[in-house]
Amino acid sequence: MKKMKVCKAVFPAAGLGTRFLPATKAQPKEMLPLVDKPIIQYGVEEAMASGCNQILIITGRGKQAIEDHFDVSYELERMLEERGKTDLLNIVRSISDMIYVAYVRQKEALGLGHAVLMAREMVGHEAFAVLLADDVIDAKVPCLKQMVEVFNEKQCSVLATQVVEGEMISSYGVLDVKPVDSRFGDRLFEIKNMIEKPKLEEAPSNLAIIGRYILTPGIFDALAETPTGAGGELQLTDGMRLLLQKEKMYAYVYEGRRHDTGDKLGFLKATVEFALKREDLGEPFREYLKGLKL
Repeated sequence: MKKMKVCKAVFPAAGLGTRFLPATKAQPKEMLPLVDKPIIQYGVEEAMASGCNQILIITGRGKQAIEDHFDVSYELERMLEERGKTDLLNIVRSISDMIYVAYVRQKEALGLGHAVLMAREMVGHEAFAVLLADDVIDAKVPCLKQMVEVFNEKQCSVLATQVVEGEMISSYGVLDVKPVDSRFGDRLFEIKNMIEKPKLEEAPSNLAIIGRYILTPGIFDALAETPTGAGGELQLTDGMRLLLQKEKMYAYVYEGRRHDTGDKLGFLKATVEFALKREDLGEPFREYLKGLKL
């Protein structure tokens, strides 16, 4: 059997971003900048660095700015060229030259599972990655690239997971797992079951699913068979649980630091940490922070 490779990355971006109103009233939350780069671009760059050359963004109403961002901007390029601003011109061109980007419109935000199912025609019979742009992961080796290594060996779906202690675990899908002997040390587990947002005392472990998935094409049939839950939403966790009855799935504790930029405090922390890492901003910003009377 021919080995599957992960070349396609799906970004569900049809959500309304209500937590960031009024900023997201007329612009997508995925376009909010961390320092000077939109949140979604961090994810797209991670997917590219992990070997994905086809990006599929699931959009909805009012998400035009995402399409414009990854498109060619002739007027802007011409203006930068005429003014001799070659460094900025290169940055702008590199965005539109990045990769092949396609868009599928999700008419109603009917859950993450529904968004993934919308990708079926474009993905076809291939394994693919799903990245939730809200989770910006700062890692030496991109998080998805770490997962691709696991997938290349196991040829089964791989979910990124991290340890979440205490009450916060109830905000996540939580994994019931067993350890696996592998070259990935104590980072790899086989998944036995998963529970969406359990109470602390009912959580099967402290391993939470976060916004990086590599899924086999079997997920599409599983999602198509999955009944919708509250509010008519189709949950990805429910679809994955169904897939688990037919195929093995693995959980991988990635190396890196995750920022939940879908949360206001997480967004602010990420902005500070990314700014401090910048060669052009780090030093003066650090001095400014030291001078604050906190």
